[in-house]
Amino acid sequence: MSIWVDENTKLVVQGITGREGAFHAGRNKAYGTHVVAGVTPGKQGQDVDGIPVFNTVRDAVDETGANTAMVFVPPRFATDAVYEALDSGVDLVVCITEGIPAHDMMRAYTHLKRSGQRLVGPNCPGIISPGKATVGIMPTQVFQPGRVGLVSRSGTLTYQISKELELVGIGQSTVVGIGGDPVVGTSFIDCLEAFEADPDTDLVVMVGEIGGNEEEKAAEYIAANMKTPVVGYIAGFQAPPGKQMGHAGAIITGSSGTAQAKKEALEAKGVAVGTNPTEVAQLVKERVG
Repeated sequence: MSIWVDENTKLVVQGITGREGAFHAGRNKAYGTHVVAGVTPGKQGQDVDGIPVFNTVRDAVDETGANTAMVFVPPRFATDAVYEALDSGVDLVVCITEGIPAHDMMRAYTHLKRSGQRLVGPNCPGIISPGKATVGIMPTQVFQPGRVGLVSRSGTLTYQISKELELVGIGQSTVVGIGGDPVVGTSFIDCLEAFEADPDTDLVVMVGEIGGNEEEKAAEYIAANMKTPVVGYIAGFQAPPGKQMGHAGAIITGSSGTAQAKKEALEAKGVAVGTNPTEVAQLVKERVG
């Protein structure tokens, strides 16, 4: 089993005729994902690598039965693309676009919570259920099917830790990159809840970073609600306060959001926290054998 994407995923790619959209639509298709449609206004009737292009997401959904949308649309238009995808009735929207203004995402988040649908991102690498389907830009060669779930704010750490797990013989059920912006559609807690309900996930790795308090809230959730063990990792121990480190949300304000505070919050709730990706893999191996 897996969460949110699997062999039943039918994907429509918004912005498919752009360079990035075309490239990653092709990679998702090559992995085995059912990429059934693309959308670029004004280009209906064309195709990209055999994938038919439609003017609107609604047209694509009506014609192909797509249930998942992936957004490769420039930042100034991306929020409208998310609205369009949600209004088409798809279950899941994965927004890859970086640079969407936070206030735009706040409005989209409010719309999302009314809809009952799921948005992953923005500014995220996507989701992969190894051996089943991928929706996003992840380097698929570092993932193997298995029974460990992984959720991360960082794309590159996702890939590194997945490779470290592979090196000790451990695969993943699903890997979710939730994105590093201050406002994202899916939280750590959303993913932890889904993994807890998945009978084929035996352990969860949670990869956090400086900024905000999502990891601290996740620690409270883990203690109160999870029987599935969790192993953590926090990036940014050397980050100076007040300086953004990579992601828009990776910034320490005053004494809030430090890596040390997040590590202590997780450990206080019984979550083992690795000091580097190799140690994370060893902690997982000790717990799942």
